[in-house]
Amino acid sequence: MEKNGHPITSELLITYIVPAVTGFLKSIALSTGSTLQDTLRLLALMFTYGYQPEVCEALSRDLHGVPTETWLQVIPQLIARIHVPTNSIRNLLEHILAVLGKEYPQSLLFSLIVATKSESVTRQTIAQDIMNKMKLHDERLVNEAQLVGQELIRVAISWPEMWQAAVEEASRQYYTYHNIPAMYEVFRHHHQIIQKGPTTIRETQFMQTYGRDLREAWDLMQQYGKSMDMNVLNQAWDVYAQLFRRFEKLTTKACTLAMEQVSPVLLDCRDLDLMMPGCFGPGKPVIRITKFEPLFYVYPTKQRPRRIQICGSDGKTYQFLLKGHEDLRQDERVMQLFELVNHLLTLDGETFKRHLDIEGYPVIPLSPNTGLIGWVEDSDTFHALIKEYREMRDTQLGIEHRIMQVMAPNYEHLPALPKVEIFESALHQTHGQDLYKVLWLKSKNSEIWLERRTCYTRSLAVMSIVGYILGLGDRHPSNLMLHRKTGKVVHIDFGDCFEVAMHRDRYPETIPFRLTRMLILAMEISGIEGSFRMTCEHVMRVVRQNKDSLMAVLEAFVYDPLINWRLTPAKNGPMFTEGDLGPRRGPQQREDLIVTREETNMLGLAGGGDKNPRAVEAIERVENKLAGRDFRPDQQLDYSQQVDKLIKQATSSENLSQLYIGWCSFW
Repeated sequence: MEKNGHPITSELLITYIVPAVTGFLKSIALSTGSTLQDTLRLLALMFTYGYQPEVCEALSRDLHGVPTETWLQVIPQLIARIHVPTNSIRNLLEHILAVLGKEYPQSLLFSLIVATKSESVTRQTIAQDIMNKMKLHDERLVNEAQLVGQELIRVAISWPEMWQAAVEEASRQYYTYHNIPAMYEVFRHHHQIIQKGPTTIRETQFMQTYGRDLREAWDLMQQYGKSMDMNVLNQAWDVYAQLFRRFEKLTTKACTLAMEQVSPVLLDCRDLDLMMPGCFGPGKPVIRITKFEPLFYVYPTKQRPRRIQICGSDGKTYQFLLKGHEDLRQDERVMQLFELVNHLLTLDGETFKRHLDIEGYPVIPLSPNTGLIGWVEDSDTFHALIKEYREMRDTQLGIEHRIMQVMAPNYEHLPALPKVEIFESALHQTHGQDLYKVLWLKSKNSEIWLERRTCYTRSLAVMSIVGYILGLGDRHPSNLMLHRKTGKVVHIDFGDCFEVAMHRDRYPETIPFRLTRMLILAMEISGIEGSFRMTCEHVMRVVRQNKDSLMAVLEAFVYDPLINWRLTPAKNGPMFTEGDLGPRRGPQQREDLIVTREETNMLGLAGGGDKNPRAVEAIERVENKLAGRDFRPDQQLDYSQQVDKLIKQATSSENLSQLYIGWCSFW
């Protein structure tokens, strides 16, 4: 093992690393406040040097002094490393998780269920072993969690949607990468699923409608495997292509479905021991699941998320967004970062008296491509608010885009300078006061309006700075929400972090955060030059003064072996259509990022392994931001200078005019 090119000797271990481990353990044991950053630093040392006997001995000796609830805040990091190849580290992790499973079983269940569905056999086995140990003292609870998790996954992705995604993936493997074995494996896996037979009314209807054609296509595919005749393969693809078009028509409409048809097992669940997802916490009241509502709504967007309702033992009904075809583990880590930022903002006098914080919500992964997101109550997306306002006044939703198209039908292919001229001309011909009017019209009186406007401005500023540090992209109007009562801005969908959106081949984002004309006009009378700039400077000061704490979270975030693959953008992601102003993702969809296997992606773990160059670059970039060296490494800016440059970048017509149309930079 080497550090900065020099081997780690026993003397260095005893002099520096062992005392550091011991110090962190004592600090965590004695702390009365937040211990998240210390715990993450301890885990970093454990994963890097835990294979050394001296370090392992220090950990084993003093680990019992750490309160069990300390580990609750780093469960995602613990679960991510359970298949680390070093026995000593793995034994320590299994011990921590076993203690957690005994004292706080509700906290571990869904995370372990995700791990049991991993590609890694080792990971599956260890997670299943821990769950089997939990069954010894909470068998009913574990069985309920497995049942609910399995059925929610069934509800999240229907068979038509599953097959539509399968044909898309197989098509990409065959036509883009010319990888016939991978294409064949995709089809084989999905045919195995339906060969087990339908278990619900919807699945039975699917097999009655499409079963014969699917069997015909698979028979042709198997014939090709024996004969290697390309004509047979083309015949198989003709059938799959026809099926894909039928699936596509079936999955483009919004609808309300009955739980009885999709998951009768879930509908029959009553008075469970299992707690409401996202409601667990030491000292919090215990809210258990009493039943699932019989109807749920399916949204007509690309991923077709479901809005489900679960009744709790406290008499309240909790709403969740159930998402399929999407890995929510990164969103879960972002919520962890927001908790730390909120803690830091409460410790600073200037930010505390302004009530600055970031609105979070529960994120519960159920599998590597399915999860629950807590519903953000009393909030609407900016897109929905603007659409509603313009429809009431018979104004075309994309009037700015229409003006740009009239002036230059080939706008997307123009050089930068003509784009700027056309972009600014479209802004001059429209007022852009929609959001300003929405805030005014939805307030009962001027006093409430002033309070909402102030809260809107400050919350927008907080997330602008924190989002910039995180490298958050894809901030189109459907990823920003406005709280109806408070006016607070709430961000959703954190799939593009660490400036991934700035490294796209097409339409790379050129702005640090969203600060368009419509957002500025909705602020106070002085616009940017008032509460917004002041709040930005205070938040930038707080995060820079606490950069060590933030780096502890962000390093664990980037080097997590399960999510760092997001740092590698694919070359050929599907693009937005120019006229699409709807609530969809950015031009490169998340499922089109290159995903490396978990076994080969263990970054920062004991035993070495090269670190992803993009991960190293991302961390260095964050360090420069937190040092004020993000514009020039040889020049350190103070808080106000750094904020000023960021605001100028975010409001530059040169930058805004280069973004893809779906980002709605003209709003």
